[in-house]
Amino acid sequence: MIRADATPLCDRTRRSSRVRSVGLLAFSELNDARQRSCERGVRCVLEEQKMVCIRSSCPREGFFERLVLANSARVGEFLAGALVLALFILFTLAPIVVAAEAEGSALTRSDRIFFGRVMSREVAVAGAMVTFGHGDPGHSLTVFSDDEGRFVSPELDFEGGYRVRVRRTGWRDEKLENQRPSSTDPLVVEVQRLTDPERIAAQLTANHWYARVLERIEDPSQRAELKQQCTYCHQQGNWATRRPRTAEQWEKLILLMGTRGAMISRDLREKLPEIFIEAYEPERAVAELVGADFRSETFELPSHEARRSVIEEWPLGGRASMQHDIMVHPDGRIYSVDGPQDQLHRLDLGVPGGKRESWVLPHGDLPPGGVFASSSKETSTSNSYVSPHSLQTAPDGSIWITLSSGNQLARFEIESETFEIHEVASGIYPHTLRFDQRGRIWYTMAATNHVGFFDPATGEQRHVRLPARNWTQALILRLTPLFLKIGRVIDIRGAAADGDGIKMPVPYGIDIAPDGGVWFSQLNERRIGRIDPGTFEYEMIDTPFETPRRLRFDSKGGLWIPSFSESLLAHFDLETRAFRTWTLPIEPIGSETPYALAIRPGTDEVWICGTNSDAMIRFRPEHEDFTIYPLPTRVTYTREVDFDSRGRVWTSNSNGPTWQIEGGVPKVLRIDPEGAISPAESGLFDEAAERVVSAGAR
Repeated sequence: MIRADATPLCDRTRRSSRVRSVGLLAFSELNDARQRSCERGVRCVLEEQKMVCIRSSCPREGFFERLVLANSARVGEFLAGALVLALFILFTLAPIVVAAEAEGSALTRSDRIFFGRVMSREVAVAGAMVTFGHGDPGHSLTVFSDDEGRFVSPELDFEGGYRVRVRRTGWRDEKLENQRPSSTDPLVVEVQRLTDPERIAAQLTANHWYARVLERIEDPSQRAELKQQCTYCHQQGNWATRRPRTAEQWEKLILLMGTRGAMISRDLREKLPEIFIEAYEPERAVAELVGADFRSETFELPSHEARRSVIEEWPLGGRASMQHDIMVHPDGRIYSVDGPQDQLHRLDLGVPGGKRESWVLPHGDLPPGGVFASSSKETSTSNSYVSPHSLQTAPDGSIWITLSSGNQLARFEIESETFEIHEVASGIYPHTLRFDQRGRIWYTMAATNHVGFFDPATGEQRHVRLPARNWTQALILRLTPLFLKIGRVIDIRGAAADGDGIKMPVPYGIDIAPDGGVWFSQLNERRIGRIDPGTFEYEMIDTPFETPRRLRFDSKGGLWIPSFSESLLAHFDLETRAFRTWTLPIEPIGSETPYALAIRPGTDEVWICGTNSDAMIRFRPEHEDFTIYPLPTRVTYTREVDFDSRGRVWTSNSNGPTWQIEGGVPKVLRIDPEGAISPAESGLFDEAAERVVSAGAR
């Protein structure tokens, strides 16, 4: 790392790609608490005058805030007041702030940025992820270097103490400690090109390795079976799952996974040990994974669109946690459910670095494991009785949660920070929930092939039993409650894992159409369906692809569906009943396992989980194009997706077990697709500064 002097930055501050005056920034900070509330979409009212937060889009920024002061609703008076305010800021506040800076009396936010270059032997490194971390557990923010290796961070919260990491596939990570942001002192980071193919192969995401397993399975149905059963909770092909093992070790591991629900057919189970050994054999795998193009400057290079993003991460929970689902509350705070620890977490970004709080869900007299309590030994790190799974905000602002192993629904009252528990009247394993237009809850029940209904206003419950494909499935579903009771005294999981496997219908994703219809997916059955909310009658629709998972509606009433095992995005037209599909562009093709998707409000962009590739994927329907956003943390297994009031994308890293995640702790993360400051337009890289930076890099 080299620090170099540069010509001083003019008295401006930069946020997103817009440059704003220090005077305006100082004005906006006069009411910092109200400003944060305003960013959550809450109207702010002063005693003397009204302050309204207005959001609007900018082609480069995505959005910015405009503060408008008005003493009446008349347009003429509004414009006059705005003009007076602008003149006041220009001639009164700005000179005061600039004078204070000249005297060195205060550190302004313009000093809380990093800018510089990523170089390798005098050659700029494009597409490098430059990550700035602070605190413990703290917060990290990542930007990308441009084609000339230049990067600029947004304004940061703290004056110093940052950890800086530069990462690009094909280069060695460079890490710097205790760095201080500066608007005048560029940070030039020299990274070393890797020449050892084994080290480069180790940097590749899990799907590259997993593709080697899939291509060795000739039967397409068995390939789909493996993806369905063996990537439910964690990535396949990451550093932990691809570790070389003997045939006996693989057999033992496959049976162990069967006791946890990943039951596969005997024929495939017998083939897998040798397939895994061959696919993950280090010498051969490295030679085939890292071809001649690894020396190319475009090897694993993020696209220009992806490099316009800012990605932020917040560790949440501990090493035994798993942040299964996430949601953004209308007040701007983030909530996440921690299944293994029976906790609800909250992240408040009104505090620099993020304020973290958590609450343990009550479990009453349930045994460990809840309704799935077993005679077999539980893991030492699990503290789960009710296993919170999915969560949504109710119209009244409270939060409702499915408790999968508790077989309950929970309501969390934000003001009193208390829980209210409701027993499910029928069915087992409440899974994903959504609210309809009347504030009623609809949710899937994964273990017994039901869709549940609950009206919080009246307490009414209804349950719709969905059809099975055959009598064997139907009988097992009817007997599931009995099997669970037997399992409390006799270990039947081992026998099931050693059996021939059976494919069961699993109601999974659910969403409400604009007309009020309730739509759901049956994960293992190539089917989606609709329930009439008035009559509770259902219809089933076969899909032309395997494993439809978490589906969502766009603003026009189109239904979007990810295919988990076929690496597809699908659209279903409710009027024509026609499907369209697009292959996800994650290389190698077919190696992705998209867990969920969500529709970005205002744009109808489809954001898809790159669950096995440490990525998020954006699809723009009007252009029918994809953008892949690589994520900074290795082994990022994403499940649910949500958006804040600014259209930024939120998800969580919920790989299980958590220790496989880089850093060993789950995280929630946010992507601002248009949040990056353009180095070329920042004003930081003028001719004089470039000469200094280039000289320092040498």
